[in-house]
Amino acid sequence: MALSQPSRAKTFLYRMKSYFTPQSSKGSSIEAVGRPQFSSDTGGCSSSGQVEFSKWRKLDSKRLGIAKSMISVPSWTVLRNLRAAGFEAYLVGGCVRDLLLNRVPKDFDVITTARLKQVRKIFRRAIIVGKRFPICRVTIKDSVLEVSSFETEAGQSKTKQVGMSHKPTDCDPRDFVRWKNCMHRDFTVNSLLFDPFVDVIFDYTDAIVDLRSLKLRTVKPAHLSFKEDEARILRGLRIAARLNLSFSKETEAAIYSLSPLVAHLGKSRINLEMNYMLSYGAAEPSILLLKRFKLLEILLPFHAAYLEQVDSRVGLRSLMLMKLLFNLDQLITCDQPSDDSLWVAILAFHLALLKNPQHALVVLTFASLLYHGTWEESIKFARENALATRIYVPEILDSPDFLFDNEIAERVTQFTRQVKNSVDVLIDMDCLLNAMTRFPESPRSGLVFVPKIMRKRVRHIYDILATNITSLAAEKRNPEINYGLLTAGNVNEVRFVLGKIILRTLICGVTLEREGTKAKKDDDTQATDSPRELEVSEQIRGTLVRLNEADPIGKNENKRKKAPANYDLSPENASKPRLFERSSIAADYRSSGAQGSERSNISNRSCSGQKKIKKDEI
Repeated sequence: MALSQPSRAKTFLYRMKSYFTPQSSKGSSIEAVGRPQFSSDTGGCSSSGQVEFSKWRKLDSKRLGIAKSMISVPSWTVLRNLRAAGFEAYLVGGCVRDLLLNRVPKDFDVITTARLKQVRKIFRRAIIVGKRFPICRVTIKDSVLEVSSFETEAGQSKTKQVGMSHKPTDCDPRDFVRWKNCMHRDFTVNSLLFDPFVDVIFDYTDAIVDLRSLKLRTVKPAHLSFKEDEARILRGLRIAARLNLSFSKETEAAIYSLSPLVAHLGKSRINLEMNYMLSYGAAEPSILLLKRFKLLEILLPFHAAYLEQVDSRVGLRSLMLMKLLFNLDQLITCDQPSDDSLWVAILAFHLALLKNPQHALVVLTFASLLYHGTWEESIKFARENALATRIYVPEILDSPDFLFDNEIAERVTQFTRQVKNSVDVLIDMDCLLNAMTRFPESPRSGLVFVPKIMRKRVRHIYDILATNITSLAAEKRNPEINYGLLTAGNVNEVRFVLGKIILRTLICGVTLEREGTKAKKDDDTQATDSPRELEVSEQIRGTLVRLNEADPIGKNENKRKKAPANYDLSPENASKPRLFERSSIAADYRSSGAQGSERSNISNRSCSGQKKIKKDEI
């Protein structure tokens, strides 16, 4: 059940109300150590220029459900070596937020009191990168961790703020250094610091309050923060899409007014942020947010124009493009992402269909070839499931009464050439402007950010369908996705997953579509309470319940309450389910509820499935 439903939400917020009141009870998990009363023009200081410490918080990470085993082994190696060298070291940013929400972090970032040059001396495989915001990239085995320095953060600050240069009286020097660093971060939910050696999370910006409210708020005044780094606008949309957060009023207004600044970012930076949006399990909501804030017309103007042409009576999520992205999100997660060539290949495929609509049997054969890899199996599958294919307008045409195999093969080959040519719309400005003539009244930004090297990579995915497809034969493969190969961009794995996504888009939902009223009802339900949104809300709800039930740090530190019953870190519950069992793919499509259940099973994996940390490694 969704958190947004009134009965559950009211009960939940009522339980949390007493937890966050100034006069918190003895059972609170928060120790008040002081927190500044934030002001939009003083950088976290009072009107007199002094820092106020009334609500800074230190939280017991164990009471919040964070176990040491949830932290990756390479992260422990970096933290331990920095501590052994005499420096303080903390986990910082989004990884702390994700650990609190019982989600597997995309990566672990570390901040330390050591200078970057000192960090580089401690680790054999370490390099300092970046000019504006330098960091040290440390390689431990096959993992790369980004290590920043408190001193670098302080030196890179552009804005001179009252009360931040000198430590106020009666303020712990370490608290003051940590607080100053937090004040230079983008969003409150990314400003948490975590010392896993003493099981303490430091909250200087009311991040926990914002998580409770499911709000995304900038640390600094939003306009100032986004002007300081335009990429924070895209990052904010990505975080909101992934965690199902809403924006504070100030943050939302600033994104609306400053969204054109995104066009000033370098193409490589835009491509990086877009890849984070589309390759980590939140592609569909990310595109919807980009559209809402008028950013899609800057970044992907052709697809923005396509979405704008939709009849207001038809929900956006029922469109083929959104269904493709939805099914992409069902198969990938933040800890098991896809290579960027996959989402580019999806956009190119949809572009080709918009410009050259195809009969359902042709598209079904095309996708089946990507998935099965053999002509005989693919044409058999396509014919058996042609009548179950969902018809999208304008992309998919009703299949004719009959097509011979050689006719289907010829049309698939021709369509493949069109798909390969459509990649140019995403990487070449002239091709984009030419394609935009289809939508003469739509804005034309002329911005292309996908690197030209992507042309070759995406075309390679489709090369096997370009000629002589009737002789295609491949060894029978495991129906499960190899996420290591997918993340690495293995062309065979990307092709296999692409075929699976298209097949799911074509076949899933046909029963709902043909039942008229019921189909509309299901689409409306998905638009408000999708399985991903329900899952994220339940995770956040469970985390905040743990917050409410935790003990304070202090005298009762050794008197621990048990974790909530619904919080299970057992290894057997952490294993990744099979995405497709040994049975045929068609049987999975026909099974009821297949569309939404898989995502819930994937995303509810616990972090405890990671390698356990031995005591002597901590």
